[in-house]
Amino acid sequence: MGFKEMAAADRAAFIDIDFFGSQHTVEGKKVTVVVDDDALRQRQGSQELTIAESTLLFFAKTEDLPKGLSTGKTLNFDGKECLVDDIAQNMGIAAVTLRQNRIS
Repeated sequence: MGFKEMAAADRAAFIDIDFFGSQHTVEGKKVTVVVDDDALRQRQGSQELTIAESTLLFFAKTEDLPKGLSTGKTLNFDGKECLVDDIAQNMGIAAVTLRQNRIS
């Protein structure tokens, strides 16, 4: 078993996205994600400025998300244009915090 296979096995031990996740559309592509409202509320309780106004936190396999996704970029999630407030990647899992993009 190579490193990539070992990392994928470790990733499944912490969060099995395929089992716990649900299908959503990310940039027009069907992707399995785990939406975590509890983790978002915990982050908001710490009053991180950008996170305080976020509306969604989800976890997905990094390879399923668009390349070059970073804080401040836009992301279409389930047909809604959103801003990426935060993105953290670890062992092939991305935690993405979004805020709905409001047009004034």
